[in-house]
Amino acid sequence: MKNRLGLTFLATGTLLLAAVSACAENDADPPPTTPATSSPTGSTEPTTSPSPTSPNDAAAANATAAMTDYYSVLDELRADPSSDLKELETVAIGAQLNAVQTLVQRQRDQGQRQTGTTAISELKVQSVTLDNSDPDAGKVPTVVIDVCWDVTKVDVLDKSGESIVSPNRPDTGWTRYTVANYEYGADPTGRWRVATGQDLKQTPCAAS
Repeated sequence: MKNRLGLTFLATGTLLLAAVSACAENDADPPPTTPATSSPTGSTEPTTSPSPTSPNDAAAANATAAMTDYYSVLDELRADPSSDLKELETVAIGAQLNAVQTLVQRQRDQGQRQTGTTAISELKVQSVTLDNSDPDAGKVPTVVIDVCWDVTKVDVLDKSGESIVSPNRPDTGWTRYTVANYEYGADPTGRWRVATGQDLKQTPCAAS
């Protein structure tokens, strides 16, 4: 992940989700709707089951939620130097966890803190892979998500309260994240974590 997290402050912050566009491949046809049945009292009023969600759709939704949590936690940690860095373990894993731990600790060591929040102008699910064949070897379910962030309202202050953000800082840009679930077999819903992040060289989105 490129370091857009220091003075330029690009790839991290709090998510204020302005627009979410999430789509994923649906590999399975939905099961048929449960037919209407008679109650023991003889009622013939029909009942129907709610529309089922495919595993891919569920993974995309859960990974998207994890993505927003990731930004929220980072935002809180950068704004409050007294907050516990272990909170990062609830939203990140592997290389991404190491990178953001280093970033936030360096910021704290230098007496810096964040004000304001980052908005998300667009969020797009690019792919869903549910291969859970070998978690120990890294073959785990993943969802690739492109995030367009907007840091127009974000500032970073030094010890004296002066802004250290460059006037040339881009206010919007794209980052591609891989969100993984290393415990998918036991918890396919709640164990999604951001595993990698890579800034993209493409036209920035419009500010929120």
